[in-house]
Amino acid sequence: MHVAVLQGGISNERSVSLSSGAAISAALREAGYTVTPIDAGPDIAVTIAALRQAAPDVVFNALHGCYGEDGAIQGVLEWLGLPYTHCDIRASALAMNKEASRQALQAAGLPVARGMVVDIATLAAADPLPTPYVVKPIAEGSSVGVEIVRTGSNKRAAIAADWKFGRHALVEEFIPGRELTVGVLGDRALTVTDIVPAVGADGFYDFDAKYAAGGSVHRLPADIHPEAFEQALRLAEAAHRALGCRGATRTDYRYDDTAGEGPGRLVILEVNTQPGMTPTSLLPEQAALEGISYPALCDWIVQEALSR
Repeated sequence: MHVAVLQGGISNERSVSLSSGAAISAALREAGYTVTPIDAGPDIAVTIAALRQAAPDVVFNALHGCYGEDGAIQGVLEWLGLPYTHCDIRASALAMNKEASRQALQAAGLPVARGMVVDIATLAAADPLPTPYVVKPIAEGSSVGVEIVRTGSNKRAAIAADWKFGRHALVEEFIPGRELTVGVLGDRALTVTDIVPAVGADGFYDFDAKYAAGGSVHRLPADIHPEAFEQALRLAEAAHRALGCRGATRTDYRYDDTAGEGPGRLVILEVNTQPGMTPTSLLPEQAALEGISYPALCDWIVQEALSR
């Protein structure tokens, strides 16, 4: 069985994708596959030519960020008639657009933070929500460009002036508490991880906290209220279905247990259709806890793609 591992890309998450791709290639070779890594650079014609030359049985999509998990490369692979891992065009595009996915999750009765899309000029002029609130690019991953505006902060104008993600931004209420995540394979949630950032401003789970060695501590299974734990599992499965996902996904939450009583409040931040597969990534850790080795996880993802 011949697998082409598509990696790199041209998004802000290129380095993450290269790390994921290298680990995936090694794991698939260990599992007995013939593997051809393909670096998807800025010239899509070169990438298409490499895919045609490789003529794989299936493509393992290890790209992250714009063009890799927003439906763009999925469209290219459909056009080439190549089976590929993870979500299809529609689910990829829906999940990557934070405002569209918020609407889909809300329509399914799932909890999301109060928020709105604003013109970046509006943000420069005044606070669109009571502080504290979070400012996010609409279509970026891995916390790229995410900022927290706290009470008394003078960051708002600076954020607007330095904004590199188009005319609009998503603004959401800040949810105090913890960062949780749940991986889903097919139709089954794995477990809940409590993520404790070790680096990053204000303890925020930023890009460095996600990918730098020692950037965060992952506690799994999470030591949280049993009702919240079970709810996190079920919400991840429901979010996976609501967006029309397939294969492996990961749903991220804010969990407000600051009152210290009862199960607390769970709020879905986003559904990741291309979960990281680096040595510090969350999905492989959760799979390992469930007895699924890294090569077995990569093998499952490939076989799931071929089974469609």
